[in-house]
Amino acid sequence: MKKIITSILFFVMLTLSGCTALQNSLSNAYNLANCDYRYNSISNLTISDMNVSNGLSALMIPKVLSILGGNASSVPFNFTLNLDVRNPNSGAAAFQALHYIISIDDIQFTTGNLQQAFSVGAGETKQLPVTVGFDIVELMKNNSKSAIENIVKNFLGLSDTSSKVTIQLKPSFKVGEQMFTSPIYIPVSFNFGGKK
Repeated sequence: MKKIITSILFFVMLTLSGCTALQNSLSNAYNLANCDYRYNSISNLTISDMNVSNGLSALMIPKVLSILGGNASSVPFNFTLNLDVRNPNSGAAAFQALHYIISIDDIQFTTGNLQQAFSVGAGETKQLPVTVGFDIVELMKNNSKSAIENIVKNFLGLSDTSSKVTIQLKPSFKVGEQMFTSPIYIPVSFNFGGKK
């Protein structure tokens, strides 16, 4: 996939080779497609507005399990997914906006947009925070309740089985005054959770 993005961007760069500003913008996008993306951490984790970022205390565990097993009409679950973006290129990599799709254990959990510019310099690694939110109850309506519970328990450190996360990133970047969106997604995958 990265090869396709690279080929498209390289072709556009050649076509527009007369304009330095356009070349710089496309070079940033080209470099972005060739960066390495890795899972770093999860922060700002809340379930039903209860902050569980620092883990669960013995008193919190029954409350969380009650929330998961209860009959609430809505259970909001929010967190920040922190990705390390390593730029091995000789120039900067950048985007102005980002669309993402997050799937866990082959269940599409959420989609969203990051409306914030991001840039990582040549040879550098920078953290990309992606704010994620979804409703557990809504997910359980269209998917296996036990599968969703296991995934949520992985976030909370309560599951024995790890989960596979797949993130698809579609960056947008400015070329002159116009915004262009990558024709395809950049994939990022990792496993998390489970007892070590």
